[in-house]
Amino acid sequence: MIVIKFADIHPKVNSIKPQGDRQGGFCLIVLVEWDKISLNPPLQVYGFFCWLSDLRSHSPLLNPVLLNLSFLFAKPTGITTYAFNLFPHLQPLNPTLLIAPEVAQLSPTASAFNCYPVPANLTPAQGSKGHLRRLLWTQLQVPRIYRQLHSPLLFSPLPEAPLFTNCRYVVTVHDLIPLRFPQRHSPLTIYFRYYIPQVLAQAQHIICDSTATAQDITHFFDIPASKITPVLLAYNAEHFRVLDLSHGERQTRRRETQQTRRMEMPPENSLTQEREKNCSYFLYIGRHDPYKNLHRLIEAFAGLPNHRDYELWITGPTDERYTPLLIAQAAQLGIATQVKFLNYVPYEKLPIIINQAIALVFPSLWEGFGLPVLEAMACGTPVITSNLSSLPEAAGNAALLIDPYKTGEITEAMQAIATDSQLRSHLSTLGLARVSQLSWAKTGQATVEVLKRYL
Repeated sequence: MIVIKFADIHPKVNSIKPQGDRQGGFCLIVLVEWDKISLNPPLQVYGFFCWLSDLRSHSPLLNPVLLNLSFLFAKPTGITTYAFNLFPHLQPLNPTLLIAPEVAQLSPTASAFNCYPVPANLTPAQGSKGHLRRLLWTQLQVPRIYRQLHSPLLFSPLPEAPLFTNCRYVVTVHDLIPLRFPQRHSPLTIYFRYYIPQVLAQAQHIICDSTATAQDITHFFDIPASKITPVLLAYNAEHFRVLDLSHGERQTRRRETQQTRRMEMPPENSLTQEREKNCSYFLYIGRHDPYKNLHRLIEAFAGLPNHRDYELWITGPTDERYTPLLIAQAAQLGIATQVKFLNYVPYEKLPIIINQAIALVFPSLWEGFGLPVLEAMACGTPVITSNLSSLPEAAGNAALLIDPYKTGEITEAMQAIATDSQLRSHLSTLGLARVSQLSWAKTGQATVEVLKRYL
C-alpha cells in the first residue's frame, strides 16, 4: 500500500476541501494489482481519498460501508436525483463512496466522506457502452474493493451488485416498468428479466420507492414482502419552491422562460415574441416513452372546449422513436402551434416554468414514484395525475387523480383547473402541505435504519 499526495495524482480534484476543523493533507491511498481480465490497462490502480490526520488518528477506513455511486453523472435523472440527495444523509454510517472524482466535485457534501475513485465512463452519459462497462466493473472490481477494505456491506442506490460472490449488499429498486411494458429486443427488458432477479434474490434486503413497487417486486420475482422496505422519496426544498412573481419579477421570469423555450425547442416550433408575451400553459415533465401516456394527454388537450386559449408544454429529451409520432399527432389534431416540445430543460430552469404553469399534468400509466408531482406541489402548482401505481402515494390527497386510460377524465380535470380559481388555490394549498411531510432527511434516516440492520 502506497500513500501519495492526491494533488500529485489528480490536481483537478484538489479543490475538494475538508469540512469542519479537519486538519492534515488530502491524500490518496493507492492499491496496485495485476489483473489479466481488465476493463482498463492491465496494471490496476485503485484508490480512495482520506485526510492524513484521519489516517494517523483513528483510521476511518476500517470496515467501511461501501456506497456505490459509479452511475452518477452531471445530468439530472430520476435515479441520479435520488442518489445525489440521499447520500449526504447517510453520514451516520460513515460510508466510503465509490465515486468518480469528476462527479465528487459536483456535490458540496462529498468532501465530508471518504471517497474511493472509480472510472468516470460507467454512466448513462456513455450510452449502452457505459451501462455495460458498469455491469462488468460491478462484477469484476467491486468484490475486490469489498475485500480490500474489509467492508461488511455494500449499498447500491440502483439494483446492481456483484453476483455469486461473498459481498453482502442492499439495493434500491425504483420501478419495474420494463417488465410491465416490455419492448421487444430492448436491452432493458433483458436486463430486468434476467439480471435483476438474480441481484434481488442474492440481496440481504431491498429498498424501494413505494408500496406499488414493493408489490411489483413480489409479483414479478416472488420475493417475500418481509425482504422489502418501501421508503418514500422527497424533493429539493431549496430548489423547488414558490417564487415571488411580483410584476417586475414576473417579467424577468417570463423573459427567462422565453429564453428557455427558444433555446430548447426545435426551430420549427419557435414562437413569435408577441405570442410569448401572454401564455397560459399546462405542463408535462418527463420522457416521451409510450407508458408516459402523452398521446392521450395531447388528445385530452385537444378536447378542451377553449383549447385555443392555452398551450401544452412538453418537456423531456427528444426521443427519435416516439417524439416525431407525438408531433404528428398534434398536427393531425390541428393543435401543432399550441403543443410545444421543449426538449431537455436545464434543472435550474425547471422551477420557473413550473411556477408559471396552470397545472402539471402527469397522466403516466405507471411510475415507481413520480418526483415531478412533488416538485410541482413544492412550487405551489396544481397537479393532475394518475390514480394508478405509486402516484396516489406520492400525491396523497393533494392532486386531482384521473384514470389515465380515459382521455375524457384528463380533459375534465384540465378544464376544471383552468376555469376554477378557487380549485387552483385549494390544490396549491394542499400540495404545499403534502410536500412539507416529506424530506430527503427523512428518506435518509429511514434508509440508514434499514442498512444498520445488516451491519
